[in-house]
Amino acid sequence: MNCDHHPSSSSYAELNHGAGAKWSKGLARQRLDNFLGGHFSDVNLSSVLFTHRLDGPDFVKLKVWSAPGLSKPSFEEAMKQKFRTAKKTNHWWKVSVTIPEYFKQYERVQFEFDPGCEAMIYTVDGVPLQGITGGFGGDRRVEYIIPQEAREQCYHEFVVESSCNGMFGVPWNGDTIQPPDMNRFFTLASADLVVPNQEAWRLLWDFQTLKELIDTLPGNTPLQNKALVVANEIMNLLKRGDVSSVAACRKKAEEIFGEGWESKGAEIYEEGPKNSNIWGIGHCHIDSAWLWPYSVTQQKVARSWSTQVDLMERYPEHRFTCSSAQQYKWLEQLYPPLFDRVKEKVLEGKFHTVGGSWVENDSNMPSGEALIRQFLFGQRYFESRFGKRCDTAWLPDSFGLTGSLPQLIRGSGMKYFFTQKLNVFPHSTFNWVGIDGTQVLCHMTPVETYTAQATVGDINKGLTNHKNLESNDTALLVFGNGDGGGGPLPKMLENLRRIRAVTNTHRELPPVSMGHSVEEFFEDIEESTDAGKALPNWNGELYLEFHRGTYTSHGSIKKGNRHSEILLRDLEHVSTLASLYKGEYAYPKGKIDENWEKVLLNQSLTRSNLRWFSSSTFSGMVYNDAEKLYAEVKASGESLLDEALSVLFPDSLPLGLPKHKYSRSSYSRLIGYNMTFLPRWDIIKIPLQSANSALKAQIMQASDDGKEGYAVMTSGNGSQVGQVRSPSSALHAKLLPTSVYTNGSDHFVLRNSSVQLTISKGRITSLLDVKLNRELIAEGQTGGFVIFEDRPNYWDAWDVEIHHLQTARQLEFSDVTVLTQGPLRASVKAEIRYGQSLVTATVSSSASEVGKELIPYCVQISLDAIPATTKANSRSLFNFETVVDWHQRHEFLKFEVPLDIHNPNATYEMQFGYVQRPTHKNTSWDIAKFEVCGHKYADFSEFGYGVAILSESKYGFSCIGNVLRISLLRAATAPDAEQDQGLHQFSFALLPHEGSFYESDVPQAAYLYNSPLRELLVRVLPNGGDSVMRSLLESPFTLTGARNVILETVKRGEDDDFNASLTEPESGTATVVLRLYEAFGGHGKVQLNISRHLPIAKAFATNFLEDEEQELTIDRNSNGNNGDDDLTAPGCSMSLNFRGFEVKTIKLVIGAPPHTPFSPNTKESVSSTAL
Repeated sequence: MNCDHHPSSSSYAELNHGAGAKWSKGLARQRLDNFLGGHFSDVNLSSVLFTHRLDGPDFVKLKVWSAPGLSKPSFEEAMKQKFRTAKKTNHWWKVSVTIPEYFKQYERVQFEFDPGCEAMIYTVDGVPLQGITGGFGGDRRVEYIIPQEAREQCYHEFVVESSCNGMFGVPWNGDTIQPPDMNRFFTLASADLVVPNQEAWRLLWDFQTLKELIDTLPGNTPLQNKALVVANEIMNLLKRGDVSSVAACRKKAEEIFGEGWESKGAEIYEEGPKNSNIWGIGHCHIDSAWLWPYSVTQQKVARSWSTQVDLMERYPEHRFTCSSAQQYKWLEQLYPPLFDRVKEKVLEGKFHTVGGSWVENDSNMPSGEALIRQFLFGQRYFESRFGKRCDTAWLPDSFGLTGSLPQLIRGSGMKYFFTQKLNVFPHSTFNWVGIDGTQVLCHMTPVETYTAQATVGDINKGLTNHKNLESNDTALLVFGNGDGGGGPLPKMLENLRRIRAVTNTHRELPPVSMGHSVEEFFEDIEESTDAGKALPNWNGELYLEFHRGTYTSHGSIKKGNRHSEILLRDLEHVSTLASLYKGEYAYPKGKIDENWEKVLLNQSLTRSNLRWFSSSTFSGMVYNDAEKLYAEVKASGESLLDEALSVLFPDSLPLGLPKHKYSRSSYSRLIGYNMTFLPRWDIIKIPLQSANSALKAQIMQASDDGKEGYAVMTSGNGSQVGQVRSPSSALHAKLLPTSVYTNGSDHFVLRNSSVQLTISKGRITSLLDVKLNRELIAEGQTGGFVIFEDRPNYWDAWDVEIHHLQTARQLEFSDVTVLTQGPLRASVKAEIRYGQSLVTATVSSSASEVGKELIPYCVQISLDAIPATTKANSRSLFNFETVVDWHQRHEFLKFEVPLDIHNPNATYEMQFGYVQRPTHKNTSWDIAKFEVCGHKYADFSEFGYGVAILSESKYGFSCIGNVLRISLLRAATAPDAEQDQGLHQFSFALLPHEGSFYESDVPQAAYLYNSPLRELLVRVLPNGGDSVMRSLLESPFTLTGARNVILETVKRGEDDDFNASLTEPESGTATVVLRLYEAFGGHGKVQLNISRHLPIAKAFATNFLEDEEQELTIDRNSNGNNGDDDLTAPGCSMSLNFRGFEVKTIKLVIGAPPHTPFSPNTKESVSSTAL
């Protein structure tokens, strides 16, 4: 066989005399760190980043005015001040720069201003242009680009406001959570006119992307190795003093990014894969208050958002989303020109509103009605300013999410939800199903942050950390500096362009897309998953296994939140009735909304108020801000409430006024307005020193000191006048007379015919159901106050760790004395010693003398002669009125009761329902729920019996094994060195109940417990003249049928004309809005009855934004139209069907000005003997 052999034309040499091209990959990677800065900064890329830098007085002139103290003056206020010539100092700066003629040849000229802190650039007319973040962190932005027209004129003037706070406050030792350094000074490091070498900066961004590819991708991928080779060759190509070598380096980088990629600009995203796994959206999370007061937040908003508007002009693909209507309103009020620029970008579709809420609120502690108001106020604001509502709810930084939210989100016009702050969670994109069955499409970004830096690692994590790629493979990249503001930086947008260029030709990374909205991202998921049918479901709450201490920290703020919510509920209720019954009264919508906005703003803090500081520190201003707002709400709300009650009861005076006000004999009758829609019995206190003989005749018990009397007041229905019951044998037969037994030293028994509590040797040794003769305290155990060591692993004020439970120390009652002995109220006062202090009977001015290692406090334990509710077999509750002068450090005070009850779950109230959580430790998820959030009650029951703890201002609870606890006070020292120090007053109650939770009256009892007949609601009336309108004796709204439905809210409609009197024919439509919910988790059918004195023309079921969705059928009561005799008969009614935990909003359209079913001369007086 013949073979032809031809000489090879290959360039592969036959002989090899070299050592080979094998390299040390590890050393090559380490070398990359020397490309910028460091020891070689005089020869590496750092040496060519700037072409010119000028800072002499011929080029930069500074004049300064320093604002006094910690004030935050407006631009207009600052410009009125006298500015002095300065080189470098603080606060407000007038800057003028003279630009050399030869600078015109350069691509960019900028002013570099680095005050080491935050600052903002203004035009001389006061228009915010951009923010400045000084220092050398990752959020550094110190450049202000001189406009082209100023460069042509060679002169430019502008104003700078610098604020002496960092992005995360001024912690004394650099640790973010530590108390601030009040003597912190910032140095103005630069105020220079500079010419950057833009090509060198682009090379810096090229190299950074290459380095991220190398650090992120696996070492066995072609792209990772190719990037490393190119990066090393770039380092070889860059020559000292040779500016032209920069271009050669950039050309080399195109081997990774693609030839000519940069010239495509934003169009780079139109090439490559059609579908992208990662959707980028710029964001700037700004805590409305964290390590700064509200005034600083307002500045952060302006700085951050002006920066984003600037970036949108330079990067067409940049889309920015931000939530919190409150922050937009601040911008509108304080920075109108900037608001106009933001609005322009919103209308262009580049600046996206999101969230639909007033603030990014906590979702654990606000009430259900408050959460609705967050959405109502937020959505209405966005619609009024920008012509559209939000489609996506947005809570990326909440410390756990209530299972009530899906229903509230959908009912507020949104169906999408974004969050991310949870522990290990099995899904990334899923249907979140709430406690009532309502679902929202939820995305929990696998990037696991709302402050991503737009790195290669972030992009890669969006896919590799995705939990359910089988059903959806897209992830939202929410990038930009946050918490303290800032938002995206140019380097982030530059990096994303380069990453996209890489993925257009390589497959080792998922492609990223830009230029879309959050709504488009969710719409894509909805379409690709068959409207969510292909996604997994998650039912119920999203519990965060972290930051559990926030339920208890800063107790005064928790109390302010709860009490403000209830005050505003009462105010809306009474004001609505006053506006309907009295034509001359105008519903104070503006003032009510003002108060609501203050409460809603502070609900951005209910999870994080622990970040506040004592009033002696800089950040203490935010603590003062919140306390001030709650004080304003209390003063305004009570004044408006008194005004409305005075309209309804024109001759009445509130109980508790100074003696001379109603000591006259004519003021002889007591009434109380029941603000709930539940029947109730109450024991009310009457100050005897202010009472005349007629009032004194109505009391059934006097205190031992003779200063107070006790009477029984009853209200047969909700939202009606309650009346004092005169002493009679019939009344005595319905009461459960109370008594106190004592052996005179260490044994006390509070008892009535339903329940009994025993204190022996300083502890609660018995809790007895007298009717059933059932002991509820577990054998061998005792109840009472208990204190724990509280030393979290890091987040001092945020966290409580499970190991604190290993350090329990039981506290004992001492100096127990009898205060009242019955028959209406029996009570004892107990003191507790801890440390070396002996507590006096009344903690008042002497409290300041107590040593700081002591917690003196006293507890008044009382038992009334009435059951907790009017439900058959309802038991009486034991009320604990507690006063604490708290001076502990790193200790946790709780109250506990060990019960002879067994159940794997305990029940805790949440918004519009309840949640059940484990009492065992079967799994790590069960163990994690050792401290949980609840609202007005926590219940531990089994078949046949249970015990609940009711709370009027506390949110932390636990039930581990058989021990039910309520958390009372914490004492962290960071970031607030004085957290919760000082005087506290709060109450809680023990409620035994026959039957399981489902058979009990716990929700109703807790509702009433949180709605006491406050002094304003108890009125004293004269014996003659004006008295109570007869219509007010009957409830305007009643429910019959299922007992599991509660009527929560009565208010006027959002779109009513509140300036017009309802007595005027042209007054327009008047509406009343009712909110009802099912409280036990089952179906229910109720009949809503409306009294005859409220003529209803139409009724609608609406969403929570009060958009009419369905007209309801009204059943008219024909008997009610035949005359005015039967005032108890409803004028109309309607049937309402509820599923478990469903919340309904009903809008009633008033058909005509309400008429009084009797002439003014036939007003019916209230008899003290009437039932």
